[in-house]
Amino acid sequence: MQRDRMDDLVTFAVVARERSFTRAAAQLGVSASALSQTLRKLEDRLGIRLLTRTTRSVSPTEAGQRLLATILPRFDEIRTELDRLSIYRDTPAGTIRITASEYAAERVLWPRLAPVLRANPDITLEISIDHGFRDIVADGFDAGVRLGESVERDMIAVRIGPDARLVAVATPAYFATVPPPVTPNDLTAHRCINLRFVSTSALYAWEFRKGDQTLRARVSGQIISNSINACLTATLDGFGIGFLPEDLVAPAIATGALVQVLDDWSPTFPGLHLYYPSRRQTSPAFRLVLDALRYPKGASPNLTKS
Repeated sequence: MQRDRMDDLVTFAVVARERSFTRAAAQLGVSASALSQTLRKLEDRLGIRLLTRTTRSVSPTEAGQRLLATILPRFDEIRTELDRLSIYRDTPAGTIRITASEYAAERVLWPRLAPVLRANPDITLEISIDHGFRDIVADGFDAGVRLGESVERDMIAVRIGPDARLVAVATPAYFATVPPPVTPNDLTAHRCINLRFVSTSALYAWEFRKGDQTLRARVSGQIISNSINACLTATLDGFGIGFLPEDLVAPAIATGALVQVLDDWSPTFPGLHLYYPSRRQTSPAFRLVLDALRYPKGASPNLTKS
């Protein structure tokens, strides 16, 4: 239905309910003569008289009564639903959908958002695990989590973690069988744990940098997984060298369960960022999630080793 025709029905409903052009005009903020003209055009368009007019009163005809009985409940339903929508403006409620890697979900999102969810039972959080890139607008997500260098320029990005590194590690028992690599090129002689991207099915090429040299190593081995945790488990079980987030393997390195290699080839890169398409009309629930995830102001963005 065209917008002007919907407006005409609203005008009719107010006049028929008030049974007065004067009172209806005061409610709608227009003149009584303008209302009268609007109603005459509506009647002409329908070919039916809707109102009986006298010098003293206005009352709906039988057809007008039937139309009024039909549209008033609909308008009340619409008004009620519009009132209900105000909860999304005034209180933290509704569903927040975020796409993130398994590592980001477990290490950052869940620890920080679990308290928010407990304190706000009307917020529903949906986390979609995906190592690849998603079009968050087309796929209906409120936000995504990716490394800072991977966020598209047309997105708003908010840092939610420190700068980070991926490091090459393996068990002492594994290195007892083969000399540790000195350069990334030496990895061709080693069994490595591969990570497969879910979205593209491609294997991740390990990225190294030393000074002006940048290398992408295609590695091979017995284990391939699309799960960071599975790659860590395989590495700890001695199936080869894993290339994993430094903070994830730091405890195992500290206890000697894993040995780090190629340290001088492992560059620091911008850490995790939450990205979303617009600052306008963000809901209270989304603002609450954003504040909980935001990396503390004043904190160093650089990774600090434990």
